[in-house]
Amino acid sequence: MKFMKLGSKPDQFQTDGDTIRYVATELATDLVITVGMSSFMSTRYNRLTLEKFPLLSKSSQLQKLVAGTSDNDEIDIHDIPGGPAAFEICAKFCYGMVVTLNAYNVVAARCAAEYLEMFETVEKGNLIYKIDVFLTSSIFRSWKDSIIVLQTTKSFLPWSEELKIVSHCLDSIATKASTDPSKVDWSYTYNRDKLPSENGHDPHWNGMKKQQTVPQDWWVEDLCDLQIDLYKRVITTIKAKGRMPADVIGESLKAYALRRIPGFSKGSIQGGDLLKYRFLVDTITWLLPERKVLYLAVFC
Repeated sequence: MKFMKLGSKPDQFQTDGDTIRYVATELATDLVITVGMSSFMSTRYNRLTLEKFPLLSKSSQLQKLVAGTSDNDEIDIHDIPGGPAAFEICAKFCYGMVVTLNAYNVVAARCAAEYLEMFETVEKGNLIYKIDVFLTSSIFRSWKDSIIVLQTTKSFLPWSEELKIVSHCLDSIATKASTDPSKVDWSYTYNRDKLPSENGHDPHWNGMKKQQTVPQDWWVEDLCDLQIDLYKRVITTIKAKGRMPADVIGESLKAYALRRIPGFSKGSIQGGDLLKYRFLVDTITWLLPERKVLYLAVFC
């Protein structure tokens, strides 16, 4: 998994009780920011020089909120995407503390940074810029991380959609799935077992790395981790690229049905929410390639 570390200072955030988070310092606290059920107390290092104030120097939104308050007032930003955890990432970045971004928390951080308006116009090298570079240079280049990030976007709608994180993930996944199999390495996929030669169990393996033959449907099992709405959008994007054979699309739909619909392999749905499974079947049927009759046999 790709990750990016920001900052160099040790974590100085401490907890007072169940809901209060604050920066350990000898200086007096002059601003309380309430995020959901948690309160973050920040200290103005220099009462006279605003640009040295860690949070305000990087957040246009906080500047606007503070402008209408007096010292010791409380700011409520309960509607920030990602809640307290995402705000803490942004706050630590402002203080120069070490923050590690990865596929599981990068969407929350990006959406929260957008809410706080941490733009380049506020300060060069601000959080939005750094996250966007990380997404472009690392996350969207990784098959595994693109899938994980796409899964996390559901919790941050409509922010993740408007910031085009969803569309970038869809394109990244579809592009990689549509890659010529001869150019695909087994490291692309993370759910399959390693080949015998990679485990050293192949009796003909001599310890030398050799080119493996990658099947055209190498990607289908990995996409079964997606919920049906995201899976539908991924398959639609793959089909739109026009490079995937219809029978491989059919194999993907079959694998998804086998994973998601109990009893599918036996020809009947067993237990559970019938309306949910009806929706799954209808969606999978809708995704079948053109001339559906020819491909219904894939599900037999």
